[in-house]
Amino acid sequence: MTRVLVPLAILEGESVSSGLTTLLESANVTVLGYHELPEQTPPDQARDQYGSRATDALEDLAAEFGVGEGTADYRLVFTHDREQTFDRVAGETGADAYAVPGATGPIDRLLVALTGDVAVERIVSFVAALVADRGIGVTLFLATDDEAAGRELLAASSVRLADRGIDVATELAVDEPPLEALVDAAVGHDAVVMGERAPSLLTLVFGEDAERVAAESVGPVLVVRNGEDDESANVD
Repeated sequence: MTRVLVPLAILEGESVSSGLTTLLESANVTVLGYHELPEQTPPDQARDQYGSRATDALEDLAAEFGVGEGTADYRLVFTHDREQTFDRVAGETGADAYAVPGATGPIDRLLVALTGDVAVERIVSFVAALVADRGIGVTLFLATDDEAAGRELLAASSVRLADRGIDVATELAVDEPPLEALVDAAVGHDAVVMGERAPSLLTLVFGEDAERVAAESVGPVLVVRNGEDDESANVD
């Protein structure tokens, strides 16, 4: 079973949409409630002041994910470096992906980006396990300057999903700026799945690319970890 880490700025009231909780109901979920502190504020002091309120909110959010086949747990952190904390917790829990929450209702179709130096096999396996037999459609997207190789990759990846009974379409963008092409392709999809790119997942999750994709697509973005530093990753 897949595991997804869902970081939420808990004291800022960040929450999750019903569409995301439904999408992840077949996964194990770790809800990571965090609050980033000024350098001069000790974490223990913040925990004493805000810990009870934050924990109550986290319990409610974790309960929302604990529906269906999956299970959910939660962690609360007060940190001076959220990126470092997220990376550490992802490794400790063996998370296959991070979620960037977005506003969405029912999720009928995912856009799955295979562009760039990403772990295509892991992305496809993650999507197959996530979708399973729930009738969610998938569009595999690739932006490349090599049309022949791009079509070959899309065809091979789509067969793997189609063999699992998943409705698969493909979209190829040739000689187009990858980010702009992805943003355009996100229209008409309810959520986006992307892969971790070098040098760090966190530059994608919290950097300009992910923020733009999340803003333009409105819906959630799931970023699949490459798994190179996590032997406990559990995508089949």
